[in-house]
Amino acid sequence: QVQLVESGGGLVQTGDSLRLSCSASGRTFNSGRMAWFRQAPGKEREFVADINWSSGSTDYADSVKGRFTISRDNAKNTVYLQMINLKPEDTAVYYCAAKRFSDYRYLYWGQGTQVTVSS
Repeated sequence: QVQLVESGGGLVQTGDSLRLSCSASGRTFNSGRMAWFRQAPGKEREFVADINWSSGSTDYADSVKGRFTISRDNAKNTVYLQMINLKPEDTAVYYCAAKRFSDYRYLYWGQGTQVTVSS
């Protein structure tokens, strides 16, 4: 099993920045992807960004391109989400997720961290 713990959420104002962290523990793996998803009230969970754990290649949702940056620290088993120029529509619970390349879908999830952007 892999345990994921997010941190770094909070209440910020429009235009502010925030950095989320996701620490992995347990039976971690060296090949796979880690991702950030988010879920706003009354909406379905949506993909935000992901990163190839070994190569570092990344992918982003169109809504966050140019504002969010996903990165990882392999030595710390931690993935980050740097968010700048935050908007009220970024308000959501942000979840960290992980999967091996052989997994069809993301199998491991954190408990989520709340990000609230006030206008």
